[in-house]
Amino acid sequence: MDFNFLLPLLAMFTLLAALVFSLYSKAVTEKKRKDPNAPKSSLAKDGPGPQPLR
Repeated sequence: MDFNFLLPLLAMFTLLAALVFSLYSKAVTEKKRKDPNAPKSSLAKDGPGPQPLR
């Protein structure tokens, strides 16, 4: 059986999965960035700073 059609199909599926993941991640990031109650990063200038080890 000839599987030459399988490689382009897998490549397209991988690209589609990466595109969907990146769009979802961007949407979550934008939503969090616009939320004024979201916690600041400890690396941000106006963030809480480094947290002590427990």
